Amino acid sequence: MDITSDFLILGSGIAGLTYALKVSRFGSVAIVTKKDKKESNTNYAQGGIAAVVDPDDRPELHIADTLTAGAGLCRPDIVDIVVHEGMDRIRELVQWGVPFTRRSIRRDAEFDLGREGGHSRRRILHAADLTGREIERALLRRVSKCPNITIYENHIAVELITSRKLGRHAGGPNRCLGAYVLDCKNQEIHTFIAPVTMLATGGAGKTYLYTSNPDISTGDGIALAYRAGACVANLEFIQFHPTCMYHAQAKNFLISEALRGEGGILRLKNGKAFMAAYHPLKDLAPRDIVARAIDAELKRSGHDCVYLDITRRRRDFLKKRFPNIYATCAQYGIDIAVDPIPVVPAAHYICGGVLTDSSAQSTIAGLYAAGEVACTGLHGANRLASNSLLEAIVFAHRAAESSSVRAARLPQPPRSIPPWDPGNAHNIDEAVVIAHNWDEIRRLMWNYVGIVRTTRLLERALRRIRMLQKEISEYYWNFVITADLIELRNIATVAELIVTSALRRRESRGLHCTLDYPQSEKRFERTDTILRIRPRQKRHGSGAQRSKQSETSGFSLFTTVRKEDI
Repeated sequence: MDITSDFLILGSGIAGLTYALKVSRFGSVAIVTKKDKKESNTNYAQGGIAAVVDPDDRPELHIADTLTAGAGLCRPDIVDIVVHEGMDRIRELVQWGVPFTRRSIRRDAEFDLGREGGHSRRRILHAADLTGREIERALLRRVSKCPNITIYENHIAVELITSRKLGRHAGGPNRCLGAYVLDCKNQEIHTFIAPVTMLATGGAGKTYLYTSNPDISTGDGIALAYRAGACVANLEFIQFHPTCMYHAQAKNFLISEALRGEGGILRLKNGKAFMAAYHPLKDLAPRDIVARAIDAELKRSGHDCVYLDITRRRRDFLKKRFPNIYATCAQYGIDIAVDPIPVVPAAHYICGGVLTDSSAQSTIAGLYAAGEVACTGLHGANRLASNSLLEAIVFAHRAAESSSVRAARLPQPPRSIPPWDPGNAHNIDEAVVIAHNWDEIRRLMWNYVGIVRTTRLLERALRRIRMLQKEISEYYWNFVITADLIELRNIATVAELIVTSALRRRESRGLHCTLDYPQSEKRFERTDTILRIRPRQKRHGSGAQRSKQSETSGFSLFTTVRKEDI
């Protein structure tokens, strides 16, 4: 079945929904989302969104903090854009009904601003400790009232449709025409056709065994874009959040950095505070510093976790400021007013992604990316806390401005795009292999491509991932496609890209720490790790057929260059 729209959006988090609301004035919008429409990384964001709103704060300070955290890899022009345009986007969220916490119950009262690691001022707007959920709720409420927007829940993209894959680029630039999408309930693959496609699929935390991300974070957008021929960049920079709850029953539960902003102290099992030995800001050091400090202390002591102590604050304050964390910890027998919280680092955010320009345009015409899936140049080698939601709304807005104009100029995709052809695929009879491969990749990434790396472990990881890729490829070509198989294929692709990127960056910078190259190199400042797949020169048959000829493989371009040279 063909589903045609003016704008196709993959993902239903803050970036996808913001973009949908803005482009719905110019045409029809189709939103494809893997699970329930509210299931997204945005929905789990506790801390908040950073912006300069306090009289004691200045944009120059926010810019400086972002550049410092980014360890010489941020694009200064992008940082300037996000910081200066961010406040207008915050006002928009307030107008759309996001209930950011204020200092009193008056509607015009000042915002209650938090502080997080790496920030020199209080500038974190929040809705208690459920900021992401409240943003998602407000955006979905507004989307539901827009007749131009249709949401397709429980649908997952299989592949992007491009002119090159169909053999119709006629020597011109590769262009995105839409996507083949699996309807998970009916097990049917539909053809979604649109002149503009927005990737807003979030991150790739599930590539790792321990993560703060929800189960949907399987790197789908990065894998889709890479296989379609788009450039991806800086995938070696994986942010491990320092404080995920360590408890057998507490799956993926994040303990917000905002607790340390309100006086929380990291302690060893014996009660000793240790962050003063690692950074002048102590517990408010940037996330990469804190995560590596915890990792070092755990390896030195052999203990399973460290502890976050917020008991210096009164119970009534904790219940009001952190109602979700307070209640969730209580479910597991931890009273945070009197008990320190056991915590460990966990994979949290990928600073690299699909390479985009200042309008969120990828290197494929008609394909945009915003949010965690994109590499805009804002985060550099390490994301400053609470800059992610800000980046998402700024670039969703910029993408809407750009793509609404370009969409009017682009020719409509051809109506004759062939339907998905399953070939001779048959029903899978060994689903246990998918589960096993999924588990092996995630354990491999955690053990070999974690917070601290070595060349030997990275090379071993790459060899094993490539062996697993062969198994996964056989399953993909020979069996009927399922959502589990799509996600497995995507995390394998992203895992290979992460490892390849890490091997190519022969220095330690920000989130990428390697014992073989422990120092940062001046010559690599503002220098990005960029990967692009090699397209085959000669094609056979229809690009829609599920045949091995339609697959591209191998790295034709691995280069470490400045973004402005692309």
